[in-house]
Amino acid sequence: MEWIILSAVVGVALVLLLVVLGGVGLLTRSAPGRTPKVEPPRTAPGDVLAPPADTEAPAEPAPEAEVAAPTLERPERPASRLVRLRQRLAGSGTLGRGLLGLLSRDQLDEDTWEAIEDLLLGADIGVQPTQELVERLRTRLRVEGSPDARTVLREELVALVDPSMDRALHVSGSDGNPGIVLVVGVNGTGKTTTVGKLARILVAEDRSVVLAAADTFRAAAADQLGTWGERVGVEVVRGPEGGDPASVAFDAVKEGVDRAVDTVVVDTAGRLQNKQGLMDELGKVKRVIEKLAPVTEVLLVLDATTGQNGLVQAKVFSEVVDVTGIALTKLDGSAKGGIVVAVQRQLGVPVKLVGLGEGPDDLAPFDAGAFVDALLSA
Repeated sequence: MEWIILSAVVGVALVLLLVVLGGVGLLTRSAPGRTPKVEPPRTAPGDVLAPPADTEAPAEPAPEAEVAAPTLERPERPASRLVRLRQRLAGSGTLGRGLLGLLSRDQLDEDTWEAIEDLLLGADIGVQPTQELVERLRTRLRVEGSPDARTVLREELVALVDPSMDRALHVSGSDGNPGIVLVVGVNGTGKTTTVGKLARILVAEDRSVVLAAADTFRAAAADQLGTWGERVGVEVVRGPEGGDPASVAFDAVKEGVDRAVDTVVVDTAGRLQNKQGLMDELGKVKRVIEKLAPVTEVLLVLDATTGQNGLVQAKVFSEVVDVTGIALTKLDGSAKGGIVVAVQRQLGVPVKLVGLGEGPDDLAPFDAGAFVDALLSA
């Protein structure tokens, strides 16, 4: 009996031992669906592990590509501009052709002279210059009996435009200072574009230039001027939007003095809220500039297509600053060509530059004889 009990105890003990051993085996196996954790091999200090056989070494960084310098444009020289602009003006010169047609009639009666006067007034020449021109033409063609209407008309138109006026742009300074060109005018006349085109004229003459974006009330003006400068390699000094225009002008002129450049061109704001505000702003800009160098040219930009209305704005600027020259934009050679005469008569200053298109080099020095010849070209 005791032997049976002992055998049973031993059997139970063996079963328990097998259960324990089986549980340990389960613990050492990976759970179903899970990747077993692989411990990295242990290394002694100073050992270096080789990368796994299927791992590629990191590629060498590619060398940085060289940034090509922008290609600068070479602006057209003034001499060739005059020829091209004269051709364009002649192509649409209805004023000259209209006058020649009337003056070439067999009978110059009162109706013809009245038609001539209407044509001149429609061309924005102005009342007083029109009366003077008609009177002189009457005298020479009817009283003197001159046979060549074209020659007489050319001579009288050239005299009316006044070739004796000093049309040179004063873009050079004295005593080692750069020339300072202050450009003024109402926004919308093409003022900032004229500054950019003027820079191209100066660069074409191998002059070094700095531009001042002192129209700080229009962010687009500074950006536009920056684009013009980049195209010909001209530095543009600008300030924060809404900043002090005089401060920007001062910084630009200082830069020009320090670098000994030939010319600094200053673009200004063209706001006309009131005359006093305009006077204060432009007056301050000019005073601040002249702490460093004298202003050598004050260029007023006018839109030829505004006709007599543009002269009202021009008068305001001429009373605020001492305008020395006029840049007449959008002079397309249509019936409004007479504005050249009117603006010179009313302001007492010469037209020095004319623009006849949207191209970057469609700005040229004004020449009275070439202008009249273009008007009279068939």
